Amino acid sequence: MTNRSTSNMESTETTTISQSTTTAFSTQTTSTASGSTTATAVSDFSDFDFANGTRLPEKATLSLGNATFRPGSNVAYVPVTLDRPTPNTVIARIITVNGSGTYRAISGYNYQTVDAVVIFRPDDPLVQTVAVPIIGATEGQQFQLKLREVPWGGLQGQSTATVTASSTAQATAKATGTFREPRSFAATGTLQFELLKATHKRSPDGGWDRWATSLANGRTQPGNGETGLYLDSSIFPGIEGPVYWGSSGLVLHSQKLKTPISYGGQTWYYGSTVLDGRNFLASQIGYGQYEWVARMPNRRGSWPAFWLVSTSGWPPEIDVYEGFGYQSYWDFDRHVAHTVHVGANSTRYDQRGVTIQTQQAYGLSGYSQDFHRFAVDIQRDYITWFVDGVETYQSVNPFRGFRFYPIMDVAVKTNSAYDDGSGDMIIRSFKIYSAP
Repeated sequence: MTNRSTSNMESTETTTISQSTTTAFSTQTTSTASGSTTATAVSDFSDFDFANGTRLPEKATLSLGNATFRPGSNVAYVPVTLDRPTPNTVIARIITVNGSGTYRAISGYNYQTVDAVVIFRPDDPLVQTVAVPIIGATEGQQFQLKLREVPWGGLQGQSTATVTASSTAQATAKATGTFREPRSFAATGTLQFELLKATHKRSPDGGWDRWATSLANGRTQPGNGETGLYLDSSIFPGIEGPVYWGSSGLVLHSQKLKTPISYGGQTWYYGSTVLDGRNFLASQIGYGQYEWVARMPNRRGSWPAFWLVSTSGWPPEIDVYEGFGYQSYWDFDRHVAHTVHVGANSTRYDQRGVTIQTQQAYGLSGYSQDFHRFAVDIQRDYITWFVDGVETYQSVNPFRGFRFYPIMDVAVKTNSAYDDGSGDMIIRSFKIYSAP
């Protein structure tokens, strides 16, 4: 989870320092008889120097391109382009906007409204087109396409495209090419660990056969803006929870404390909860898959996450799921965040990831209402994230040769009453599969 593994980390709102490097690549362009074009990126980043997990390739820049269509046609194609091969999934949300001036085209009269999601995965062609249905447009009429926000996983280039009806200009052709379908999650490794009530153990600092109820740097994260104390009932008797088996699974319970606790020279009014595998040998793998089945909290100010940290120290870090409940925009039932953090010796050099509105992008939602699967597949070339078995993100793997341990937690970052909705994460299943 972002910035939780060390006490002197920056908050997530702080701009990080990026060490940029350039990856050599080439682009192959193919033209067809119909005028369509395919721009194919040729790069697998196999020659990139990740500097032992401290460096990432440059982000691709996504741009919308101006387009033309013939009056009387029933569709307009608008190009969406990356300037280079992308080392990670890039997602753009694109909407139509009425034109302006004398020749403005209007939604519902001249064209149909489009609210589209465009997804580029690593090794995809560099050009896609958004198809806009045309109802009827005369010479010179125009409308626009715009990016709803900065592309997730990429940089923003031209954010607005003008689409014009023209009988003299060549109509913009539909892009062609082979775009990879999203993967489906499959456990290809050997089952190494399964969370079971009968064998579950935990203690304040953990051990070779048990979870820790603290983080590597302790029970507080004030440098991260967190207001919760990570609790253990053996240290703070009489508190609710914070970890217990309920009828639906293992409950990680966050709370506003009925009686504040004095700890580390500070008074704490909230309780966070964590299970940390830093000393738990069965939870640690280099390559393979982690898969949680869980129901998320929806309480404003809660910060739930499933994340992985290197056994050699933070960073590296891989955030499998993160829920920024302290952010006003965050919707626990529709948003999911995935991130990688690179760096060394308790210093983060760069991070790369996405916050996805998964209902629009993938048709997935309801994470606080029912149980859903959150998984990650770590291979030597790529790390791939999944929700309910559907690939939602992929990144080139900068952490080759590292081993990871898992952390699952609900942090608290608020000064509110902290009493709306549920502050509990319930884990019904957790499995770890190791691969050679």
